[in-house]
Amino acid sequence: MNTPSKISTAQIRRDFLEFFRGKGHTIVPSAPLVPANDPTLLFTNSGMVQFKNVFLGSEKPGYVRAADVQRCLRAGGKHNDLDQVGYTARHHTFFEMLGNWSFGDYFKDDAIAWAWELLTGVWGLPAERLLVTVYHTDDEAYDLWHRKIGIPAERIVRIGDNKGAPFASDNFWQMADTGPCGPCTEIFYDHGEQHFGGPPGSPDEDGDRYIEIWNLVFMQFDRQPDGSLAPLPAPCVDTGMGLERLAAVLQHAHSNYEIDIFSRLIAAAAQYTGTTDLNNKSLRVIADHIRACSFLIVDGVLPANEGRGYVLRRIIRRALRHGWMLGQKQPFFHRMVATLVETMGEAYPELAAKQQFVERALQAEEERFAETLDSGMRIFDEVAARSSGTIPGGDAFRLYDTYGFPVDLTADIARERGLSVDMAGFDAAMTQQRDTARAAGKFGNTSTMPAELAAQLAPTGFLGYDKLTEGGLEVVALLRDGRPVDAISAGDEAVVILDRTPFYAESGGQVGDAGELDESGTRFVVRDTVKFAGQFHGHLGTLGAGTLKRGDRVLAAVDAQRRAATVLNHSATHLLHAALRSVVGEHVTQKGSLVAPDRLRFDFAHFQPLTAAELAEIERRVNAEVRGNHAAEVHNMGMQEALDFGALALFGEKYGDQVRVLRMGAGSTELCGGTHVSRTGDIGLFKIVSEGGVSAGVRRIEAVTGQGALEYVAAEERRLEEAAQLLGGNAADVADKIRVLLDRQKKLERELESLKAKAASGATSDLAASAIQIGDIRVIATRLEGFDAKALRDAIDRLKQQLGDAVIVLAGASEGKAALVAGVSGAAAGKVKAGELLSHVAGQINGKGGGRPDMAQGGGDDGPALLQALAGVADWVERKLS
Repeated sequence: MNTPSKISTAQIRRDFLEFFRGKGHTIVPSAPLVPANDPTLLFTNSGMVQFKNVFLGSEKPGYVRAADVQRCLRAGGKHNDLDQVGYTARHHTFFEMLGNWSFGDYFKDDAIAWAWELLTGVWGLPAERLLVTVYHTDDEAYDLWHRKIGIPAERIVRIGDNKGAPFASDNFWQMADTGPCGPCTEIFYDHGEQHFGGPPGSPDEDGDRYIEIWNLVFMQFDRQPDGSLAPLPAPCVDTGMGLERLAAVLQHAHSNYEIDIFSRLIAAAAQYTGTTDLNNKSLRVIADHIRACSFLIVDGVLPANEGRGYVLRRIIRRALRHGWMLGQKQPFFHRMVATLVETMGEAYPELAAKQQFVERALQAEEERFAETLDSGMRIFDEVAARSSGTIPGGDAFRLYDTYGFPVDLTADIARERGLSVDMAGFDAAMTQQRDTARAAGKFGNTSTMPAELAAQLAPTGFLGYDKLTEGGLEVVALLRDGRPVDAISAGDEAVVILDRTPFYAESGGQVGDAGELDESGTRFVVRDTVKFAGQFHGHLGTLGAGTLKRGDRVLAAVDAQRRAATVLNHSATHLLHAALRSVVGEHVTQKGSLVAPDRLRFDFAHFQPLTAAELAEIERRVNAEVRGNHAAEVHNMGMQEALDFGALALFGEKYGDQVRVLRMGAGSTELCGGTHVSRTGDIGLFKIVSEGGVSAGVRRIEAVTGQGALEYVAAEERRLEEAAQLLGGNAADVADKIRVLLDRQKKLERELESLKAKAASGATSDLAASAIQIGDIRVIATRLEGFDAKALRDAIDRLKQQLGDAVIVLAGASEGKAALVAGVSGAAAGKVKAGELLSHVAGQINGKGGGRPDMAQGGGDDGPALLQALAGVADWVERKLS
C-alpha cells in the first residue's frame, strides 16, 4: 500500500483551489462568519451559505462554476457542539470547508470524476482506503462509482431513509421542508482496523475507523408542499470537504488536533500557560477557541450579552477557564493571536491586517472576566459541595448574572465533576428577570394594527423626500384605542392613516414627523408618525375641533422647523459613522441610533473608551466634511449594485431588492431610507457632547448640530466665563488659576494630614495607658471624635506596636454615623478574630462589617447604643479567652 507524503494544510488549500481553477471554476473568496443580509442564520455554518440565494433562484452570479475555502462556525443555535470541542478528535467551533459548485452546469459525472482525481491523483490517497455511500435509489451515482471509477461493489454502500420519513436520510440533502433538494454521495477514509468502528450504515458506524471527508450533493429536485419531488430544470452540485479532517488524513494523523495548524497553536497554548503535557485536553480547547474568537472579531463581532456577541463571550470565557485550570490566572489568550496569524495569515490576509485589534479586544475581555473568575469558581465550589448531583438553576443563574459565567460554561465545569445543571430552573430565573425588565420598561404599542384592516389597505405613498405640505390626501383609516372607526370627534386621541403623506414615519433611528392635518377648519395635531406593519404611516395625535371621517380629504403640513433640525442630525450621523471607521477602525459598526430634532445618538461596536485625541479627530473630520459642502447624492438601485457601489449595509436591517443609497463626500456611502440635507454645509456645525459605554463592547456618542451646536458652544462659553469670574480672572487664564488652587489645596491637605497624625499619635498614647488587662491580653474599646476610617486604622497599627498582645476596637463618629475598626495582635490572634468581634459590635448599632482575622472594618449608627456596645467589648473578649 502506498502512503502519500505529508502535505501542509496551507498546501491543501492551494492544491484544491488550483485544481478546480484548472477545471474552469471561478475562485470565490470566503464569506464572513456573519452572513450578509440573512437574519435566519446566526453564523455561516457551511460552505453553501453564501450561495443560498443562488440556489433559491433570487440571485444570478456571473459564473456557473465556483470553488472556495469557506470559514465556518458552529457554536450556537441548532449546530452547537461546544461542550465536545477539545474532548473528541473532530469537533470544532471554527472550521474550514472546501467546496466546488455547479449552478446548472456540470452534474454527477464530472463531480464524481474530479473528486476521485483530486483525492487519488493529486494527493495520492490509496484507492483501497476509500469507501463511498450513495442514496439507495440513486443508481446513476452508484454506476458512476462502480463502472466508471472502478470502486468494488463491496465498498459502495446504499443508504436508505434512516431518519424516520421519506427522503429523510444521511444521503439525501434538502435546504428546507420545501424547495431544492437531492441525493448525495459521501466519501469516507478508512483509518485502519486498529481503530474501533464499522463502515457507514453498520451498527458500529459511529466509531472512529471510517471518517467522512467529502460530501457531494446533487440538487436535482424541487420538493413540493405535499412531499413529492419535481425535477429541477437546472440541476446543481454543492460539495463540502472539511479541511481539518482531510489534513489529518494527508498528514497521517487520526485526530484533527494532531495536524500542523493545531500543533503550533497547542504548543503556543502550552507555552503561555506553563504546561508541559501537550496531550492535555485544555490545550486543545484553547487552540480551537483562539481560531473561532479571532475570526469572529475580524468579521465585526465583539463580546456582548446577547446574540452573536454572547456566543463569542461564551467561547472566550470557556478558553479562559481552561487556562485557569492549567494554573494560568493572568491574561494569556490574546497572546496566541500572533501564532494564529503566522499559521493562517497568508490564507486570510484580513486576519493579519486586524491582528492588533483582535489582540486588544481579547485582552479587554480577559481582564473583564479575570475580575470575577476566581470569585465565581469559589461560589461554584460551594454550590457543588452542597449539591446532590445537580447544580440548582437559581445558583447557575447567579453565576451567570453576577459572575459572568455563561450557563454552558457552568454545565461544562459541572460535567467534569460528574454533576448536571437544572436547566429548567435556570431558564425560569432568566425568564423572570426578562419579565421584570420588560414590565419596568413597558409602554403602549403604537406600531400594530388589526390584520384585517392591513389586508384592505394599499401601502402609504411617501411624499416627504420632496414635499413638506400636500393637499387632497384621503383619510383611508382611523384608529381609536387600537380599533378601526369611521369617524373621530373633537378631543379624541387617534391614529389617522392617509393614502399618501409627506410625514416621515419613525424608522432607522430617525424620529417620526410632527405637524398638522387640516380639513375645512378641522385640525388634527400630529405629535408623532409611526409605521404600521412596515408599510402604513400612522399619524398619532388629537383632533382639536369638529369631526374627521374616513374618506375625508385633508391638507398635511409637516412641522418644517422640526424636520429641518432632524435632517441635520441624521446626515451628521452618517458623517460621524464614516469618521469613526476612519479614526478608530473598520471594525466599528452601528449598533443603534437616535436622530431627533435636538440631538443625535450613535451606538457603535468598540471595546474601550475613545481617547480625547480620538474624539477631537473625529469631530475635526466631520466638520471638515461639513465645510466641504458636498452634495448629498441619492441613488436608487438594486441591492447588489448598491454593495458594488460601496454602500455600507447594516446587519440586521431588512432591505428590499431596490434600495436607496446616500453618498456624502468621499467617505460616507450608506443604505438609508431617511431624510437628509441637500449639501453637507447645511449642517453648519457638529459638536460631540459625550462619549460613554452602553454595554460590554458597545459605546455611545451623543452630539448636536446646527443651531443646537451653536447653543451648546454658547452655554459652554457662559460656564467658562462664570468660572473665570469666580476665580478672579478671565477665560484665557482659567486653567492657570485652577492649577494654583489645586496646588494650594494639596498643600493644605498635607498640613491637615500632619496635624491629624500628631493628634492621633497623642490620642493613641493616652489610649495605650487606659487599656484594660485581661490575663496577658490588653483590651481597648473606645470612641474617638472626628476620626475617619483611615485615621482609625493608623491608630490601631500604632497601638498594636505599643501593646503587643492586644484586642482593639475604635469608633470614629460623624453626622450620626460611626466608622468601626477592629484589630487583634500577638497572643490574642489565636483566640480572638477581628472580623467576628467587629460583627458583634456592629450588630448592636444597626451596622455590619468584616475582614481578616487581624483587622476588620465596618460601620453603623452613632448614639448611646455605640457606647454601650463598646463598653461590652472587654466582657466579650474575656469570654472568648476563657
